[in-house]
Amino acid sequence: MNNGFRGYVSSRPFLGHRAPQHIQNLVIRDYCQRHQLNFLLSVTEYAMPNCFMMLEQVIQELPDLQGAILYSLFQLPKNKQKRQSIYQHFVQDNKSVHFAVENFKIESVDDIQSIEDIWQVKLTLPGCFGTGTK
Repeated sequence: MNNGFRGYVSSRPFLGHRAPQHIQNLVIRDYCQRHQLNFLLSVTEYAMPNCFMMLEQVIQELPDLQGAILYSLFQLPKNKQKRQSIYQHFVQDNKSVHFAVENFKIESVDDIQSIEDIWQVKLTLPGCFGTGTK
């Protein structure tokens, strides 16, 4: 079938960021319009920390989808090996995963390193700043 892209939104903060679900869906919808992608309804991840059950459901749905559109790449697991596993599911199934806020996508193995570079910067930056106390 491959009739569109499943949205993925969070009901919990991710790496210190929080956006209401309806705003996340608006951003995803706008991304789809700008890139002429067929948007399917979003799944909402459970609020429990480190829970990715709904993302795993999207991965299981991949044979019937063109791919997925996440609100942000920082909704992915903080653990690099878990992220790599998610990327591989999309690449192996010849599907794409998009990140609406960052305006990036992964369509092939070549695209993964750019995303991982961004992750490395994001995870490194908090250690570069002082505590803010004097």
